[in-house]
Formats: sequence, C-alpha cells, structure tokens
Amino acid sequence: GDARVRGQTGVLSERRGSYPFIDFRLLNNTTLSGEIGTKKKVKRLLSFQRYFHASRLLRGIVPQASLYLLDEDYLGQARHMLSKVGMWDFDIFLFDRLTNGNSLVTLLCHLFNVHGLIHHFQLDMVTLHRFLVMVQEDYHSQNPYHNAVHAADVTQAMHCYLREPKLANFLTPSDIMLGLLAAAAHDVDHPGVNQPFLIKTKHHLASLYQNVSVLENHHWRSTIGMLRESRLLAHLPKEVTQDIEQQLGSLILATDINRQNEFLIRLKSHLDNQDLRLEDAQDRHFMLQIALKCADICNPCRLWDLSKQWSERVCEEFYRQGDLEQKFELEISPLCNQQKDTIPSIQIGFMTYIVEPLFERWAQFTGDTPLSENMLNHLRRNKAKWRNLLHKQHSSSRSNDHSGQVTGSQEQTLNEEETP
Repeated sequence: GDARVRGQTGVLSERRGSYPFIDFRLLNNTTLSGEIGTKKKVKRLLSFQRYFHASRLLRGIVPQASLYLLDEDYLGQARHMLSKVGMWDFDIFLFDRLTNGNSLVTLLCHLFNVHGLIHHFQLDMVTLHRFLVMVQEDYHSQNPYHNAVHAADVTQAMHCYLREPKLANFLTPSDIMLGLLAAAAHDVDHPGVNQPFLIKTKHHLASLYQNVSVLENHHWRSTIGMLRESRLLAHLPKEVTQDIEQQLGSLILATDINRQNEFLIRLKSHLDNQDLRLEDAQDRHFMLQIALKCADICNPCRLWDLSKQWSERVCEEFYRQGDLEQKFELEISPLCNQQKDTIPSIQIGFMTYIVEPLFERWAQFTGDTPLSENMLNHLRRNKAKWRNLLHKQHSSSRSNDHSGQVTGSQEQTLNEEETP
C-alpha cells in the first residue's frame, strides 16, 4: 500500500524502511545467477533490510558505529577542529576520521549548541542525538559521494554562509535551525543514482512523485518521518512544527539541479532591482534556499586537495551508474560513461555552467566578503588546474593516435575548453 503517513500537521511523510536503497549486488544476483527469482522478491528482501535497520533505531538501539570509543588524542584533535568550524579550509575528511565516521552527528550537535538552538527551542539532548543518528545512518556509506560525509560538508558550508554579515544580521533562530537541518538531511537515503535512472527503470519513487524532483521529495519526506519518529519537536505547538516541515521541504526541494535557472533568474532580478528585504520572512527564506544551493555544490570552491577528492568521488558515483546501465542494457546517462566522460571535462563543464553563475551572484549578494572572494579564487584556480589536466590528457591521446587525427568528440571538447 501507500508507504506514506499523514501526521497531525497534514504533511505526508515516508515511513522509514519503506523504500529500499538500490543494492547493486542483489540486482546483479537476480539477473546473472537467478538466485532471487522475481523483482517482487528482491523488493521484499531489500525492504526487510531497510525495515530491520529502522526498527533497531526505533527500539532505541543505537548502531555500534556511533558508540565510538576514541583515544583522547583523537578526541582532542576533533575538539580543536570544531573550534575552527567556521573556517573555509575545514577538512571534513579528516574530521570524519577523527570522529570515527560520525562527522555529521558530532558537527550538528556542536552547531546546535553554538547557535543556541538547544536552549532556544528547549530541545532534549538525548532526543536530538537520536534524531541525528537516524539521519546519519540513513545515508548510504557505500555511495562514493552522496553519503553522510557529504551531508556534513554541506552543513559546515551552510554554517559559514549563515555567518555572512549580510545574512546573519537578519536571521532568526528558526531560520538557523531550518538551514542546518536542511543541509544535514538534504540528500538522506540517496540511492547513488540520479533521477533519470529512477524514471527509466520505473522505480516506485518515480511513480510516487510523478517524475518531478523525485529524489528531493524523498529526502524531504524521509526527514519529516524521522522528525516525527524521534519526537524531537513534539513539544512545540502544532502550527510551529507544521511550518518547520513545510519550510524544510521548500529548502530541500530547492537543491534540485533542474531548477537552477529558476533560482538564478529570480536572484538576478532581486539583485538588479535591489529589492531584497531581509526583514521579510519570505525574502530571508529565499536567501536560505540560495545558501543551501551554494553549500550543496561548493566543492569546486574548496582548497584543491579537498575539491579534487570530491570531484573524484562524484565521478566514481557517475561511473558506477554508467556501468550498471551498461550491464542491464540501458542507455548510458550523460556524464556516466567512463570511456568518454573524463573527470576534468566533467568538472570544467560543471564549474562553467553551474557553479560560477551561482557563486558570482552569491558574491554580489554578500558584497564581496573575504569568504566570497576566497571561494571565487579557489574556483578559478581549481578550474585552471582541471584545464591543465584536460590538456595533458588530450596531448597524451594525440601522441598515442597513430593516425595523428583528433577525433570529433575530442575536437568538440577542445573547442568547449577555449570557450570563455
């Protein structure tokens, strides 16, 4: 039946464990060995896996991964890093190692305390921790990119953006809590494949959301389900929780990359007309949407060593999808063909058409603050490095081409590289 649950606030949520992640191994076994007879049996097995995982949390059994015992040296280093959580060179990979894979829970607990949200909303620390563990555990660690470390990275970036004077001077505690929660949960239960993959494989989530913002809707509804199960906000008035749930949805849905132009056009209009009034809740919410969009794709604006790791991770996830599509004789999605789509070419295109336009407008909004200038400088340097790597790839390819001819696809890529 319908796996969604309607709460007192009238917003539909998804029951945890209702939607299995895509376990490639089980799918492979189904096709290659016939060990699992039907798709129905696969779904039943996967659903049971998800249900069993969720029920352990609901019974209050915290996964062993979060009951970590660390050497005092590691704890000291993690605390030292948290004292610099507002710095743009924050290394989330190191922080995740120091917290034994619990970067999201540790970071959110700290930020909720730093921003005074625990006191302001009278939150119970045990309940907050349980909710954050639920969120962290619902990310899939087998995803190279869309995992809890990415969520922690986006949350740390969001914290930096919330401190920008142009925005910080107007933010309410509700705005801050919404921004941090949306950042932490914006990709929860991501299956490691994109929306077109879910649509062409007729996944039940695509049917449920009628092929519109499929993943983003699932992230939002799953977050609502966890909020209700944990009862983190149960002590707040009904109208307050209803507003929080709706605004969380608005923020998470804004991360749909298909809506990029929609938000850019609106932001450009506001900036050109100088009509943003951050005293108004509606305009503040819009800028929170923009901040979350920036945080979600800020990897090219990080230090090269961090940015390169993220680039390799996201491309590895693309390539895995491409391999899966090839194995099941589906059309390989754009950017997912490892033989044609190289990491440098993917990153240069992403930076040029998606990242640069958004961050240039963000810098226009913030007023060229040190953080915005730093991000744009990193972006330009990183793009130059990817261009250099792409040039080396082309040079190597030409030297190995006995005919001495450049293929059509290479020529097109070179032309794109020269485009300003």
